Amino acid sequence: MNLIDYLVLAIYFSGMAGIGFWAMRQVKGQEDFFMGGRKFGKLFQTFAAFGAGTGSADPVNTARGTFANGMSGMWGVMYWLFVTPIYWISAVWYRRMRCLTLGDWFVERYESKSIGVAYAIFGCFYYMVYGAMLFTAIGKVAVPLMGEELLGMKTEYVLVPLVAIIVTFYGVLGGITAAYWTDLIQGICIILLSILLIPFGLNAVVKKFGSTGDTWTDGFRVMHEQLPESTFTIVGGSAASEFPIYAIVVIVIMNIIGIVLTPHFIVTGGGSAKSEHDARVGLVTGNFIKRFCTIGWVITALIVLTLYGSDAALIKDADMAWGVATKELLGPLGIGLVGLMLACLLAALMSSVDCYMLVCSALVVRNIYVPYLNPGAGEQDCLRLGRIAGGIVVLGAVVISVTMLDMFKQLELTWIVPMTFAALFWLGMFWRRATTRAGWVTIVFCLLTFFVLPRTIPAVAPGLRTNPAYTQVNQPADSNAAGGKSIYWTGGITDVKGVTRGEGSFRFDMIIYDKMLGFDLTKVRNATLKTLEFPFKIIAPFLVMIIASLLTKPNSKKALDRLYVKMKTPVNPDPEQDSREIDVSYAKPNRFDDRKLFPGTQLEFQRPTAMDFWGFLACFAICFGIIGLVLWVAQIGA
Repeated sequence: MNLIDYLVLAIYFSGMAGIGFWAMRQVKGQEDFFMGGRKFGKLFQTFAAFGAGTGSADPVNTARGTFANGMSGMWGVMYWLFVTPIYWISAVWYRRMRCLTLGDWFVERYESKSIGVAYAIFGCFYYMVYGAMLFTAIGKVAVPLMGEELLGMKTEYVLVPLVAIIVTFYGVLGGITAAYWTDLIQGICIILLSILLIPFGLNAVVKKFGSTGDTWTDGFRVMHEQLPESTFTIVGGSAASEFPIYAIVVIVIMNIIGIVLTPHFIVTGGGSAKSEHDARVGLVTGNFIKRFCTIGWVITALIVLTLYGSDAALIKDADMAWGVATKELLGPLGIGLVGLMLACLLAALMSSVDCYMLVCSALVVRNIYVPYLNPGAGEQDCLRLGRIAGGIVVLGAVVISVTMLDMFKQLELTWIVPMTFAALFWLGMFWRRATTRAGWVTIVFCLLTFFVLPRTIPAVAPGLRTNPAYTQVNQPADSNAAGGKSIYWTGGITDVKGVTRGEGSFRFDMIIYDKMLGFDLTKVRNATLKTLEFPFKIIAPFLVMIIASLLTKPNSKKALDRLYVKMKTPVNPDPEQDSREIDVSYAKPNRFDDRKLFPGTQLEFQRPTAMDFWGFLACFAICFGIIGLVLWVAQIGA
């Protein structure tokens, strides 16, 4: 990087800090700090959803996935595409909750402050892991640009804490208003990031492999000439791909179930919008913009694969692909584009982390501090603690980032952790019979089976690590498919003095397929083994919650009536009129029962409105339109 690149970064950081100072003067209380007074329209909701949902890890993960798997690697990020139509429906839920945190909703639904505490802890841990993935992405890009060391230390150990300080600074000062204004600016930067490398990359491809008379637009044809045709297949391009169709389907289902209960959706998902329509349009539009940006990231990754596919460093660590491309394609120009690219990636990180930090602040204040530690806390007490809590969450993300540098493992962890509360959210939303005790049983079950037992079973029975029945690896029949992956151990199989030994955590759920159902897991592909880890985590919590609910005492009918009638009452953008409508609903809990899809039952599904139906259908049509666009891009120059 040159002096001009560092100057670009300095200007960017100064601008973000200035917005924090300006927004600080707008903050009068918790509603302003955590929700911005619920005054944001379609534009700000769009870029809030886009910014919070688009992190620095997304282009880096796309580049890594495409470098390793061809175009099918885009599903490491594009799996969210078919989740987007759900947002058209869920945005209304968040606005009608009329809560400052999703923890508040869990407290109200299950009449339990302690479940609110559990959700707050889950939220903070989730965003520490997710934030760590974003910080790790910055480190992966920065190393090729700045070198292995900066100021006598590893580059990521200097840059990641510096970025954390900046994002904490403007976030804790200005709250969600500062976050939304910076998201608007940073959203534009992210869109720029998505296309910046493409023309320079195509030109480099033509220079290296093209014929006399070729222009940069011939780069697509040259890529087809240089890369195997399977590279341009968007679903399971080769037998070694991580993303065959069944893996994509399972990941999409898992994220439909899990994403809607992540804490930031109460803010960017619609809770801070003026109206229900603003919430819907903002959430869906922001996420569709991200899908279009993903196509730009895929093209860039194909360029990297064409130019540097034999690079030993990238083969060893494909997460560095984006950084290498930036250095090699933009660095020689010396006009500040490297600094601009790094600023754009920082924008992607900061637009996500600022929101996550503020959401965690709200969870700590609303669901731990006020209910248990200081019930009489004033507005300034809450704001002060919220700012401190936000800083602690960012610090936790930094610590995880510098100690766990495998981004794909971090990504998988963000898929699994939300399953802890998935059954509580979905059954609590639509089934009156879901009970508080069943909720606790489900939380404990998930913690034990997802995190505790895989680590304690081999500690209690160390012989499992060397038992031949549990040290098998797969050997797919297809000679082109990758194999040698351990069936039962996350850390693989090692040979210690001639003894085969399993390392890492124990995948005890594989016993269901291998020993109980009789599947021969030694013959399946690596992607199949990875996919089989997820069905148990998706299905089991719901079964446990349903059975436990039927065996335990129902919750209070009065409390359930108040919650469900509130969720059915349309939001009036005028707070005073909205409050009057809620009072009417509380006085008449059966006010909207004529719209129940299953009257006379414990189920609380409502008949969809015309807006629900046609909007959902239009979103699905756009999803397939985007897939069509990707297929068209794959054929350019073929």
